[in-house]
Amino acid sequence: MATRVLTRWDPENAAFWDGEGRSVANRNLAISIPSLTLAFAVWMVWSAVVVNLPNVGFRFSTEELFWLAALPGLCGATLRIFYSFMVPIFGGRRWTAISTASLLLPAIGIGLVVKDPGTSYSTFVILALLCGFGGGNFASSMANINFFFPTAQKGMALGLNAGLGNLGVSLVQFVVPLVVTVGMFGALGGEPQAWTRGSEVRQMWLQNAGFIWVPFIAVFAVAAWFGMDDLASAEASFSDQAVIFKRKHNWIMCWLYLGTFGSFIGYSAGFPLLIKSQFPQTNALSYAWLGPLVGALIRPFGGWLSDKLGGARVSFWNFIAMVLGVLGVLYFLPQGGQGGNLYGFLVMFMLLFTTAGIGNGSTFRMIPVIFLNERQRAAAGRGREAEEQAVRDANKEAAAVLGFSSAIGAYGGFFIPMSYGISISMFGGPAYALYLFILFYATCIAMTWWYYSRRNAEMPC
Repeated sequence: MATRVLTRWDPENAAFWDGEGRSVANRNLAISIPSLTLAFAVWMVWSAVVVNLPNVGFRFSTEELFWLAALPGLCGATLRIFYSFMVPIFGGRRWTAISTASLLLPAIGIGLVVKDPGTSYSTFVILALLCGFGGGNFASSMANINFFFPTAQKGMALGLNAGLGNLGVSLVQFVVPLVVTVGMFGALGGEPQAWTRGSEVRQMWLQNAGFIWVPFIAVFAVAAWFGMDDLASAEASFSDQAVIFKRKHNWIMCWLYLGTFGSFIGYSAGFPLLIKSQFPQTNALSYAWLGPLVGALIRPFGGWLSDKLGGARVSFWNFIAMVLGVLGVLYFLPQGGQGGNLYGFLVMFMLLFTTAGIGNGSTFRMIPVIFLNERQRAAAGRGREAEEQAVRDANKEAAAVLGFSSAIGAYGGFFIPMSYGISISMFGGPAYALYLFILFYATCIAMTWWYYSRRNAEMPC
């Protein structure tokens, strides 16, 4: 079989980009987006499944349920550390196809085990960890798309890939409550479970929460293998990419991205259970999908706005808005199990999801600019060859940093739900976790201002 390796790729060359580069880049982006959407759906499927487990006969505690919602975030974040280096080693086409196909394991596994209330908790833990495959895919997907587009269009391209990919979180929380009410796979899907809450009893096919994604995963794994491209210019060994660990701005951007994407994925993972724990009479899944939807749709806008105004300026004001959002959530929370305002609580969380989405786009716009400027400064005055090499090095370093920072950011998917669970178990409510988030956002504001957005900043971007 002939390989799809492009030996010439020069998106910064206007003639090349207009002649052939744009169409190739857009084709790869068009396949990357739905593949990433499916990855996010599988990664976050537990957020929609755990709220139904007690109603179909599983006797897990609230803390155990929060663990199941959090573990995919922990595994996905850890896998991203490795996935972030895979594209230059294996090629974007090959790795996208392989990593997408890997999602079949947790999707099929969930469909099989939720049918039996006798399934051990340890089995659920293993499947929750396997869902981390979906989280890992983001790092390699973003690193791959970064190679295809010129610097001036990276903000929008990365925003589209990530933002529409992030829609998988909202999609899973919207789709799962619908598909579990219908025996859509017939005998292949198995018998329904009896779903009970109080005196209410109805049939539920909770296995569909896993099975529904299987045909789509298979289709887009094949589409990636036959429709995407590998770039010869993107090849690099791990040691070539490991230089980022010596770059100060890699670690700063990891911290900032933990504040934006970590918030998005952490709030998404914990939102259904948080609603259920604070407003127990509310059907959490009726509202939970709205937050991730808002955050995902606004992310490309964050990238576009940063292309116009600068990623640092957008990020700085965005972190301030996130502090205000958390203060609003605290204001509308029940106190001691009494009072609270559901609709005020939801509005404040919509603000948090909006700002997390904008911040996702703005911080990822900062990374390519920072590393291009840094490498060009180092090459200044050393001749044209050194300047061209600086651009190539910057692209490889930026791709690695995009992946690695996404890995660090994804730990928010673990820490936020677990912070809720610990705060609720120790203090009777999530308020102390939210105070901790405010403190963290304050550090993000200070770092963004000092290094990137103030007058005479070290690396304005």
